[in-house]
Amino acid sequence: MHGDIEPDPDEPTGLFYRDMRHLSRWQARLNGNQLDALSGEAVEYDEAVFFLVEPTGTIYRNPTVSLLRRRHVGDGMREELELTSHSMEPLTLELSILFAADFADIFEIKDRLQKTGRFYRRVGPDEVTLGYERGAFRRETIVRAAGAFFTDESATFRITLQPRQTWRTEVEVGVATAAVRPVVKRAHEPNMPIGLQEWLDAAPRLDTGWDDLRRVYHRSLVDLAALRFYPESVPDSSLPAAGLPWFMALFGRDSLITSYQALPFVPEMCRTTLRALAAQQATEIDDFRDAEPGKILHELRQGELAYFRERPQSPYYGTADATPLFLIVLDEYERWTGDRETVQALEGAARAALGWMERYGDLDGDGFIEYLTRNPETGLRVQCWKDSWNSIVYPDGTIAALPHATCEIQGYAYDARRRMARLARECWGDLALADRLERDADALRKRFHEAFWLPDEGFYALARDGGGQLVPTLASNMGHLLWSGIVPDENVDRVVEHLLGDNLFSGWGVRTVAAGQRAYNPMEYHNGTVWPHDNALITMGLTRYGRYTEAARLAAAMLEAAPYFQFRLPEALVGTDRRATGVPVAYASACSPQAWSSGTPLLLLRSMMGLEPRRDGLGMDAHVPLRCGHVALSGVPGWWGRADVFSLGTVPT
Repeated sequence: MHGDIEPDPDEPTGLFYRDMRHLSRWQARLNGNQLDALSGEAVEYDEAVFFLVEPTGTIYRNPTVSLLRRRHVGDGMREELELTSHSMEPLTLELSILFAADFADIFEIKDRLQKTGRFYRRVGPDEVTLGYERGAFRRETIVRAAGAFFTDESATFRITLQPRQTWRTEVEVGVATAAVRPVVKRAHEPNMPIGLQEWLDAAPRLDTGWDDLRRVYHRSLVDLAALRFYPESVPDSSLPAAGLPWFMALFGRDSLITSYQALPFVPEMCRTTLRALAAQQATEIDDFRDAEPGKILHELRQGELAYFRERPQSPYYGTADATPLFLIVLDEYERWTGDRETVQALEGAARAALGWMERYGDLDGDGFIEYLTRNPETGLRVQCWKDSWNSIVYPDGTIAALPHATCEIQGYAYDARRRMARLARECWGDLALADRLERDADALRKRFHEAFWLPDEGFYALARDGGGQLVPTLASNMGHLLWSGIVPDENVDRVVEHLLGDNLFSGWGVRTVAAGQRAYNPMEYHNGTVWPHDNALITMGLTRYGRYTEAARLAAAMLEAAPYFQFRLPEALVGTDRRATGVPVAYASACSPQAWSSGTPLLLLRSMMGLEPRRDGLGMDAHVPLRCGHVALSGVPGWWGRADVFSLGTVPT
């Protein structure tokens, strides 16, 4: 509400740049006192406005001074200050901005570590530089304000106001690395090559009888715009960071899934994600970073600890699913856009990714992808999308021994082979590779069903553990198997019954782990919560197998949750039954916004409308929930140019 940034070593509040905190304190004081807040709101993803008044200490005297703070965040930060007198007498005031920069690495905040480098300050005319250096590593924050009196921790304006007079000024904050001086852009200089309105105008226009859906759609597009960043390897093109506040960085799995979700709406991010990940593809074995030739990264950080190899994220490759997902999204991108130039340019990366799946991903030669970190000190123990240390768990709560072969990754590997066979045949002219990949996919499908299907229970095991034993936990992972197409038709009914049954389906979505098992905890990050992106992929899987009623029910439930969070789906929901709470409950430390939760409504829309790229243009096979009334999308982009689609709601939920 105040707009103040309070010093807090344990929370990721402040101004961050390249994974380090460049402002840890930013506070306004009038005559040495904190002001009272009447309102404070984010008016756009890069702008917030705060209306403050002088404290009077009593309800019997009204304030006579107000301060309007209008904050813009882009390449740095700019704060416009408007101090207004409502007094009938002249006033002499001091307005101060107190600031500090602890230059905390994002991992130092998480792990409560102390700095080891040297801090310095330089006070000059109309500006102060706050700096930190450790060897050749350097970061600086520059605070500028014309007419202010500066110390190394404050900027003070001495102001005389006549009755009804308004005084205005600007305070600018720049950031710099090494010896590079920052350039602080002004309001008329956009931080991104594509501004918000241009971004929104380029996306399809949604018209629907369900007003909440329209609001959720708009919120998703705005949040994806807010999460954009521009990688150095692909200039002037954006891709999605994983989420605020902890994950404003390039991720493999997160960026790929978000790009897949957004592909029919804002395809630029998908192209950028593919090229940026290919540019960082591993070329050698590096145990510290869990790198192997052909592997797609998990996470790239640019802070102090990654720079000095005290953390492996420079980049870190500890993920077993990003590599097959890269291949899936590459094929999907070509199907939607027809951009064969990109597919040709990434042929080498795709072949290297296939090589990783066959040589390094299969640790024991059994035909399945397993994971086991090469870096037990600082690497990730669990390397599937549920990457908590305790997420691969037996029904009784026992943690499964490593290595793990989780079920959904086998589905990704199957789908990746089928899709690469198509690209090999149609884009690369390698018929022998196409034939081999199709044979390998068919063999994997048969082998997977024989190894993972639990006939008595009627569902697929969560994983196989390090001893080759199945982990027979009922979990949402098997919903991804429908998305991949690896489930034989004769097993679909039983899988769907479990997914929409009372133990897995909370009423808001499918739980990560089903109730009724000792391992279930509705508030455990991956062992009972409901994740929007997880449910979006499950919905696509239900649609793939013609289970339209169930898909519509799941999509409607997920979308009904969003209005409770200002039309923004959080990273995860508590898994408690909807009938018990009546309202959805966000997981305690959920990112907001988070990329693949922001992309979830877009994928749900695609599922409801049955949108698929075809050889003759955009295909539609709509099964829209009744409560939507109607759904119309105008200007859906693809290789065909732009297309319009319309459907009435017909499916009861």
